[in-house]
Amino acid sequence: MQKFKRFLLFCFVFPFLVTSCAKDETETGSYQTEYVIIIVIDGPRYSETWGDNMHQYIPNLANELAPTGVINTHFYNNGTTFTIPGHAAITTGRYESIDNSGLELPLYPSIFQYWRSKFNKDPNKSWIIASKGKLEVLSDCINPDWNGKYNPLTNCGIHALGSGSGYRHDSITYKKARSILSSYHPELAIITFREPDFSAHANNWLNYTLGIQLTDYYIYQLISFIESDPIYAGKTTVFVTNDHGRHLDGVSSGFISHGDECDGCRHINFFAYGPDFKQDKIVSLQRELIDIPATIAELLYFHMPYGDGEVMHELFK
Repeated sequence: MQKFKRFLLFCFVFPFLVTSCAKDETETGSYQTEYVIIIVIDGPRYSETWGDNMHQYIPNLANELAPTGVINTHFYNNGTTFTIPGHAAITTGRYESIDNSGLELPLYPSIFQYWRSKFNKDPNKSWIIASKGKLEVLSDCINPDWNGKYNPLTNCGIHALGSGSGYRHDSITYKKARSILSSYHPELAIITFREPDFSAHANNWLNYTLGIQLTDYYIYQLISFIESDPIYAGKTTVFVTNDHGRHLDGVSSGFISHGDECDGCRHINFFAYGPDFKQDKIVSLQRELIDIPATIAELLYFHMPYGDGEVMHELFK
């Protein structure tokens, strides 16, 4: 019933959205970026990532990667701070109160659908690769003009079976991502790991912090591969962020969970690297998840008529 109501709402407001929310088409320019990869770490707190002055759990990001790109110290999820709503904000440019179990599609089309439609790209040039099977819902939307059209390929969950298959270990997702990047060289992809969220929900602080360290390692290895690959090297932009944070100490169950508006849940990590971006730069301009797809649309020259985000011009050279 909820999905049907959302469908009716979309049909009612569609004419208004077309006339009042559409933006001018992005014109082709001179950006060097030809490929974009988004990497999502599920659920670390800012206090255990860049907010920790010692950067003890993210040595690769702090020491190896940060000098090559831009860190934003004021980056937020300003929508619902759960996994699927957070990821949907990254892929659609809209905040939605969407079911977090993987039983409901986003209302709006994704960057993958916009991009494939604009350039008539093959499905294997866009991918969603995720440890959590439920994130397969990011590949489609309810919007009747886009539903079932221009979807990316997916490799999500146990045995890549997608929604309902559960969660696989991040080491498997890392290997799948390396294989897909090597075999297909997708031009637009999102890679998302289950840690440290998985261990935090189990109330295991040691594995929570270990999960942050492991994803930090996987990200460094993925970017190292991209920079050594003859197709990707010098032409690829990478965004690293998380879908949400976790409760602050003293708020609800603390690091164990998330989902409210406390700063621990909203304040998240952000790093961007690519041929069109500045290097060794730290910015503090307040930005948010929906600004990532807006910036990708700028880099790859496609239009997001339903996107609410803003281009992060401060990243550019």
